Amino acid sequence: MNNIYDNEMKIEFLSKSSNEAFARIAVAAFVAQLDPTLEEIADIKTSVSEAVTNSIIHGYEGKTGIVKLICRIVENEVFIEIIDEGKGIENIEIAKQPLYTTKANLERSGMGFTIMESFMDEVEVESTLGIGTKITMSKKIKSNNKEENVAVTAVRREE
Repeated sequence: MNNIYDNEMKIEFLSKSSNEAFARIAVAAFVAQLDPTLEEIADIKTSVSEAVTNSIIHGYEGKTGIVKLICRIVENEVFIEIIDEGKGIENIEIAKQPLYTTKANLERSGMGFTIMESFMDEVEVESTLGIGTKITMSKKIKSNNKEENVAVTAVRREE
């Protein structure tokens, strides 16, 4: 294990839509050790869902492949990588434009990257045609959550 990280997990799963919920819940369970707010955990779950769905629908386009999910914690920040070995993204800047979709026939809204960028602190996309795509996202979990929980516990004891 790399000592730079306080904690790390890696999982791989088939590019099946049914595994999107699994990925979201696995990340939420892993991040829970940082004591995130419900809003922070919802933001992370939604962003993971978008990234994994992109890998499944756009990266593999109906073919079965492997999606890799890596989560790392450094102090109060979570780093998430979602990697596929699918077809890659032809033009990342165009793909990141709100409402841009190559799958309008599948009722895709083209808001995946926009959602990730609004819910996470940083989102980086690396892609090579014919080799695959890696999305790296990070989010700082506000450190005052533990203080808030201590205060709530103290108030409950006084009641």
